[in-house]
Parts: sequence; structure tokens; C-alpha cells
Amino acid sequence: MDVADLAAFLARHPPFESVGTAALEAIAQGSRVDRFADGDLILDAFRNPSVEVFVVLEGRVHLWNDADTPADEPDEVVSPGGVFGFSALLTERSIGPRAVAVGAVVVARIPGALAAPVFTSRRGARFLTEIVSSARRRVPAAPAYSLVDDLIVRPPLVVEPTTPVVEVARRMTAEGVPCAVVRLEAGRFGLVTDSVLRTRVLVEGRPPSFPAHSMMDTSAPTAVLGDSAAEALLLLLDRGAEFLLVTDRAGQLRGVVAPRDFAVSPTTAGVSLHEQLRRATSVEDLACHAAGIPAMLSDLLSRGLASGRVIAVNSSLVDTLVRRAIGFVLARHPELSVDAFTWLSLGSNGRREAVLSSDVDSAVAFDGPVPDAEIARYRAAFGEVYEVLARAGLSGDQHGATARHALFARTNDDWRAAGQQWLAAPAEHNGAMMTSLLVDGRPIHGDPGLPAVTKVFGDLRRHPGTMRLLLQESLSKRAKLRPVRQILTRQPDTFDIKTYALLPIVNIARWAALSVGSAALPTTERLRAASGSAMLPDEQAGTLIEVFEVLQRLRLRYQLMQHRAGDRPSDLITTSRMSSIDRSVIAQAVREISSVQRRMDNISHFVPAEEWASSEPAQ
Repeated sequence: MDVADLAAFLARHPPFESVGTAALEAIAQGSRVDRFADGDLILDAFRNPSVEVFVVLEGRVHLWNDADTPADEPDEVVSPGGVFGFSALLTERSIGPRAVAVGAVVVARIPGALAAPVFTSRRGARFLTEIVSSARRRVPAAPAYSLVDDLIVRPPLVVEPTTPVVEVARRMTAEGVPCAVVRLEAGRFGLVTDSVLRTRVLVEGRPPSFPAHSMMDTSAPTAVLGDSAAEALLLLLDRGAEFLLVTDRAGQLRGVVAPRDFAVSPTTAGVSLHEQLRRATSVEDLACHAAGIPAMLSDLLSRGLASGRVIAVNSSLVDTLVRRAIGFVLARHPELSVDAFTWLSLGSNGRREAVLSSDVDSAVAFDGPVPDAEIARYRAAFGEVYEVLARAGLSGDQHGATARHALFARTNDDWRAAGQQWLAAPAEHNGAMMTSLLVDGRPIHGDPGLPAVTKVFGDLRRHPGTMRLLLQESLSKRAKLRPVRQILTRQPDTFDIKTYALLPIVNIARWAALSVGSAALPTTERLRAASGSAMLPDEQAGTLIEVFEVLQRLRLRYQLMQHRAGDRPSDLITTSRMSSIDRSVIAQAVREISSVQRRMDNISHFVPAEEWASSEPAQ
């Protein structure tokens, strides 16, 4: 079969049918066509990871997908156009299948470097999803990796700090690994990666004779043997890292984990969707991938991942959506610099607590002086960012807490001046509200150290007047089962789980963390930081943590049910549709929150401020 015929054949079968003509010709040019006789072993990917993808051109191939349960009958029969070997290729693991020819067989062997990009395309992702779905129907339980230990596929390549970079690159090539670990003193490590070599040797022009320690990256996150695979994934996503170092409890290096190592773990399925969002080539592509987020969250929850972790995965995906939307929009405006500002996520996503109903609150800080007319052009572009996000199913704050509005797009100097003004006169200019919004800010694009406004609020506890006003504002949102207005107007029997249960806890946690000088963002971390303070004893902090986690789990579950029913996810739950257990849980939660609110209210009114506002900063 010549190149043109092979390219034409591939174009008729998934996942190659959506690949462009030039790419198909390149794949066909780099492939090899082999013939096998009846009974010949074509592939045994249980013994060795496959470095190729196989496409059946003629004949039939029997596949066995489980090495531990051999059987006479194959698990699958692959006909012309069928593809196999991609699982071992993508995961670099010996996970099968075993492929045997049935009669005379002709197959095309496509090198991994040419095949891998096909499976990260939109059609490739759909193809993998369909394969996984059909596999789940055949197999009672898909393999799951619960610990980071199970994701280590080979011993790491370790080099000395003085090893010349050219030698490091040679050894990486010889061993077929994408990185080398530089062993430093005191149990510390650096990394020399493909991207480091490209940036510092090819782009920056540093001599390849330089030692490894002069070019290594020391920012790689670290996990410990015994840590959960899901936690390791979240660490990779939060840090935007290429690799994760794995050590034992004594600090000895045991392995290096890359994002692709998570591909076969259902508990870490978010990494696949995260990569598809990050690599989206168009707004339509981004929206298409974003549509798969609810199904992925439902799958993670059904497989036992804690709801808090599922919500954190969702927040990481929202971060990626926002970054990609910024990239798309600013590419259409070459007169505007994508590096001139830092984008802050506010609200629930700033705290990494975004659910399906969450708005995308934001603020922007510009580095250095920017004329008002230019800021106006940036704000218009930020409006376009929200249009992209809307197509991906995300909405902006209806009250205007977004970077497209003048209040939330300022220079660093303006933010600093505004923050100082709010501290000096918190009752004016919506100072309390703006402070509450901005202390939840988390930089997700640009320089993370840039926003001066976050530094202004770093010592908020030294301003008792502002702290008292913030406390009053925090306690004004009372936990309750049903507001009086709803009863009087005979509205349907519904419960707003955010307004009347979760928001009161969020407000308490924010204020309590500020009172002890903690910079934590997630609500449960804030409560832990403030636990034992004068305003929040250990027992009440523990109660609120437990209640918050229970309510978030219930909230996520009901929103996923709403999505499956074709409804827009919201925080409004129809009480009559709730189970008696869930109604009881909510009633008990509201009582617990109300009890904490009453105690804090009493202390603020009858105990001198210097007694309840004198907690030591969190360590």
C-alpha cells in the first residue's frame, strides 16, 4: 500500500477521519505496513509498552485485554479500520493488549510520535471516551490507582549538579526519558527537562557545556509515597507543573510522575480534560471540551473521590478555561499585551470552591502606569473573555464583580490607594464589600506577586474598625431554613443552599482567618487556621468544617442531578424532591451554623474588641 492509499484508508476511520490532509500524509509516510500469518503474535503489550499504534488494514485480529485472566475466547475482534495498541502507547505502561492474527492479516504500524497528537484532538478524545465507555460495559470494574506509588513507571534518571548539560541531554535521549533529576544537598532536587533545554540552550543561548545546576528548574512539586493519586494530580494542576517528584518518607527520590501517567486512573481523569482545554485551538474547541466537565465530575464523585477534591478539580478546570479564553482574546488584539496585567480569580473560584452554578468573579491589576484610554481598551477585551467563557458554559458575576468593569480593573498604584482608603473608611465607597471580595483573590494569570491590593489587606487585623465592620457584614447573612418573605408570599417550598447555609460559613471563615493573620483561601483551611481563637473555639471550628463539607457534597450532588435532567444547575433545591435524610441534614446544619453565629454576635456586642481581636497570627 503506497502513502496516498494508506492516507485515504486512515481518513475513512476514527480517530483519523478528522485529521487534516497534510497530517495524514505525514502519518502515512512515517508508517510501516506489515503482513502476518494465521496465529502470529502481532503485539504483546503486557510484556513491553507499545511505542506504536496498530491499524488493521486487512483481515481480523483477536485481542486479549487482561493478562491475569487468560481465556480461549478473545475479549475483542478487530476488523479493518480497527485500532489497537494506543493504551500502552499513551500511558507508557505494559497494560496490553495481546494481539494475534486470525488468518492473513495486514496492519499499519504508526510511530507513537505521529499517532499521539491524533488522540489529543477533539475527535481523538471522543474516540477514547467511546472506547472507555464500551470497556466499562464489558468489564465490572476499571483499574484504578489510589496511590501515587502506582503511577511510577520507571526509575528516575539522576545526574550530578556538575554534569554538563550536553551530557544530560545525551543520557535523556539514550534512556528515552523527558527529564533528568539533579541531586542537590539536604534532600533537595532540581530538574532538567526538554522544555528547560529548549529555553535555556536554544533560545537563551547558554553554552551546552554549562553544568546542570546552572540550568535546572527547582520549582517541581513533591509528593510522598503513600499520597493519593488524586492529590498528586491536584498538585500538578495547581502548580501548572510538567513533572511531580516522588520521594519516600526519608526524602529519598523514588520516581518522577508526568501528567500522562494519570491517563489510566479513573480517580485522576481530570488531567485528560485539563490537557484538552489547555490545548484547545479555537473557541469552538474550548466550548466542546468544556461541555464534558459535568460528566467528568459526576464520574469522579461516583468513583469515591471526596466531594471537596472533586470541587477543587472543577476549580482547576475553570482556571484553565479562563487562561485559555484570555489567550484567545488577546491574540485578536495585538495592540494589547498579555503580560501587562495579573488576573485575579475572586469569589468561590478564588477559594477553589467553584461548582457548576458558580459565577466567574475577577479583578485585574496592571503593572505600572496605564492611561485610562488604554485601560478602557483592555476592559473591552476582558468583556470578550467573558463572551468566550459564556460559550463554554460559565457566567460572570451578575452584580458586576468582573474585570470588564472599571471598579475591578485598575493599576497597581490605584489598587493600593483604594485599599488604603477602604481600610481608613470602611463604611464608605462599599469598602467592606470590596475588601471581602478581594481578600478571596487568587492570581491565575500574570505575575502572582504583582497585585498590591492583596498586600494592603495582609495586615487587616491591625485595623479594628474595619474588622468590626467586616464582622457585622459577615454575620448579617443568617443561616435559616426558609426566609419569612418566602413564607408570606407562598413561594414554592425551596431551599437556597448557598445563601442560607454555605455563605454564612464562608463569611465566618473569611473573617476568622483575617483575625488571626492567616492568608489561607479555602474555607476549611481558614477555619482550621482560626480554630482555637477567642472568637472560634476548636469545637465550633471543627463543627463548621464538617458541616461545610457535608453541604458542599450535597450541593454538588444535586447540581449534577439538575444537569442530567437538562436543567441549568443552581443553588435552589426543591425541598419536596429531597430525601428525608437530606432534609434532616440541612436542618441540622442550619442549627449548627446559627449557634456559631449567635455566639460570635454576642461576643462582638458584649466583649471589648481588644479581647476578641487580639489573637496571635497563624503560624
